[in-house]
Parts: sequence; structure tokens; C-alpha cells
Amino acid sequence: MIINLQGKNAVVCGSTQGIGKAIALQLALSGASVILVARNEEKLVGTISELDTTQNQKHTYYIADYSNVNEVKQIADKIAANHSIHILVNNTGGPPSGKAIDAKVDEFLTAFNNHLINNHQMVQAFVPSMKNEKYGRIINIISTSVKIPLHNLGVSNTIRGAVGNWAKTLANELAQFNITVNNILPGATETERLSTIITSKSNQQNVALENVKNDMLHEIPMGRFGKPEEVAYAAAFLASSMAAYITGTSVVVDGGRTACL
Repeated sequence: MIINLQGKNAVVCGSTQGIGKAIALQLALSGASVILVARNEEKLVGTISELDTTQNQKHTYYIADYSNVNEVKQIADKIAANHSIHILVNNTGGPPSGKAIDAKVDEFLTAFNNHLINNHQMVQAFVPSMKNEKYGRIINIISTSVKIPLHNLGVSNTIRGAVGNWAKTLANELAQFNITVNNILPGATETERLSTIITSKSNQQNVALENVKNDMLHEIPMGRFGKPEEVAYAAAFLASSMAAYITGTSVVVDGGRTACL
């Protein structure tokens, strides 16, 4: 099975580190021309230089700060005006850890804007060209908390669930246009966010970092954290023509940690 994305243009958000960067690299290796979206231009330039170009891909980037929904909309509209988009990967960093009962209202509103509203603006900007091209793949990087809420991630659990239901609704609405909408739910993956979560737990519980890490590993049947490229492989498949009849679903990539189907 060879994934061939030649001739496809893919927008990958949050693509200068972690899972987002791994997906951008993998889509480029599969032949797609990748449009990076992130807020740090220096990192964007660095990531562009790492993308494969052996299949005549044309890569570019746009700068957008996801804390500013108006700016994200402007950038989405600008991309849509300059490119026909076939693949959209919605991805952005998760909200800070903490209990839901302790969260301020503004924390929920900020997370809602960062995730659902910005995702929605991207989709609205690119669906017209997906319809024209008769090919659309919308992939949302969310979290296993869509299935089972995670401890001490109250705001994240809440917003991730909203994004999951939004995606399922869109999948039903867009299927007739050969546009699929799917979610990838990464488990504990070796990224900066995982390091932040481990450090936060260590400080809150006043225990050694290694103990926190070992407790998390104990919950994973495979006994290790995931690698960003392992999430990227799933994204590349969902972006391909081989996943044409898969829509409205969530693919868990977590080493077996989630305790339900």
C-alpha cells in the first residue's frame, strides 16, 4: 500500500513542532504540497527547509496566531484565495491543565476560540475549493479525552468533546461532496505538551518527574509513549484516496491506553 498525495495541497496548522510538524513532514513525503500555518516565522522557515521536494512539491507558509480569531480568519481566506485546498489538518496546542471546577469562564472561552472557532473558520474557507476539486480531507487532531475525560484536564476535556461532535456533524453534511471529516485522538505522545503536563503533575503532587512519567507509562499497555510520526502515519492514510469511505470517525493512536472501544 503506497500513499500517493501528488497534486494535492495540504494545509497543516500548528506545524512547526510536535505532531503538527510530523504530519507536515509525512504529507510532503507522500507527495503533497504543504502549506504550513503557525505563529513563529523562524520555526516556519526551518520546517519548510525540512519538507521533501523530490516530487516537485511547492511548499509555503502563512503566519497566524491562534489566540486571535480574526487574524486566523484573514489568513484562512488569504490561503483560499491563492490555493486550491484538498487536505486540511486542524491542530493546535491544548489548554493548560487544571480541574474544571477551578477554571475561569475566560479559560473555556479562550479554548473554544482556539480550537472549535478557528477550526471552523479554516473549514469554511477551504470547503468551496474541496467541492470544486471533488476531493476533501478534513482531519482534526484532538485527544483521547473525546472518549474518556482525562484527569486534571478539565477545560481540555470539555472543548475537545465539543470539537468531536462538531466534526461528526460536518462529516454528515459534507459526505455528499466527497469530503471526509475525521479525527485523530493521540494518547501520550513525545511532544513539548507532554513534557509540560508531566512537569505540572510533578509540581502539583510534589513528586519526582520520573515517578510521574512511570505512572503514566503504567497506564499504557504498550509500555511507552507514542512518537509524533506514528500519529502522522494515521493522518497520511486519512488524507489519501484509500480512506475515501471513512468519515465521521475518530482514530485512537494511544498504545491501547483508552479503556473503551
